Amino acid sequence: MSTTTTISLQGMVYEKYAALYGATPLLVWSPGRVNLIGEHTDYNRGLVLPAAIDKHIIVAIGKRADSAIQLYALDQGESFQANLGALGRSPLLWPDYIMGVVQQLQRQDHHLGGFNLVFGGDIPQGAGLSSSAALECATAFALNELFHLGLSRLDIALSAQKAENEFVGVKCGLMDQFASVFGQEQRLIKLDCADFSYEYIPFNNPDLCIVLFDTQVKHSLASSAYNERREQCERGVALIQRHHPHVKSLRDATIRQLDEHVKPADATVYNRCHYVVSEIKRLQDGCDDLKKDDFATFGKRMFETHDGLQHLYEVSCHELDILVDLVRNNDAVLGARMMGGGFGGCTINLVKVDQVQRVVDTVTAAYHEKTGRDTQAYIAHISAGTDVILNED
Repeated sequence: MSTTTTISLQGMVYEKYAALYGATPLLVWSPGRVNLIGEHTDYNRGLVLPAAIDKHIIVAIGKRADSAIQLYALDQGESFQANLGALGRSPLLWPDYIMGVVQQLQRQDHHLGGFNLVFGGDIPQGAGLSSSAALECATAFALNELFHLGLSRLDIALSAQKAENEFVGVKCGLMDQFASVFGQEQRLIKLDCADFSYEYIPFNNPDLCIVLFDTQVKHSLASSAYNERREQCERGVALIQRHHPHVKSLRDATIRQLDEHVKPADATVYNRCHYVVSEIKRLQDGCDDLKKDDFATFGKRMFETHDGLQHLYEVSCHELDILVDLVRNNDAVLGARMMGGGFGGCTINLVKVDQVQRVVDTVTAAYHEKTGRDTQAYIAHISAGTDVILNED
């Protein structure tokens, strides 16, 4: 285990399962993720650059003799019951991430039995660190182990993504689930969302630290705007396809094509597409920076990404913009941007390790002065992906 917090969490999940069900469970962890650059490109068949982090969902699971599903959420102190033959949405929301995975596995003709499951986590909720994907991946991985389904890691990530798309109703790309399952210590994942090929990019600079500042807000626009942005990108592709049928996604598009075929038709769609096409190129250049250990140039690209998300893709918010502006001219911060779906959550910052506390203190005070809100700072270490941490007896 990587942290005292996670070790304590493992114990609490284990003990709750034992108390509820009187048995020794299988324990699986699945991490949250950060994304260094490449935001809103995954569902456009583009490139992303995420990494798993040392904050986790831990699932304890064991078989039942019937077809019932008994769930317990440690953090919420809530229970939920279902049956393999009658899966439905829950007003509690959190069971949907588990039920969606069960539904997907059943649709793939995998035989499941009833099971008991307890989970808890130390991934901050609503911070854009993909706690939902971690729960989906932990569930899929655990069911694969428990019932010997023979799923590959890619199968697990894809099943978890489909659970969120089709059961929960969020049309996310594969990045969150892929990062959670395929993460490795001190490595970023350059993932091609067109064909799921990937390359590990070293990220091991002892002089730098990843710091997340949480706005402590989540505006109500988030879910609807996410799906709207996806539709706008598809609209841009359709406009280009009339003249260039080979263009199947914004991954295939060029700025020139956008200028010629999208800009005259719809200025808003043009802005959305311009950001995505530029961001895909920015990620490719950023990976070249990292391979040369040029973290300063990479950091500048992070600021460019935020500017695009703020002004072209329009998924930022006042609080995120303030957090980025507060570090924009700070010599201790190489780069910063909003991270995740938008309209709240965290900014991700590359900070000189010997200046972390000073930066945190400065930003915390200034953010409160400007917004009346408190920010929470998290230090994120790049970690390993989903795995078994304790087998059943």
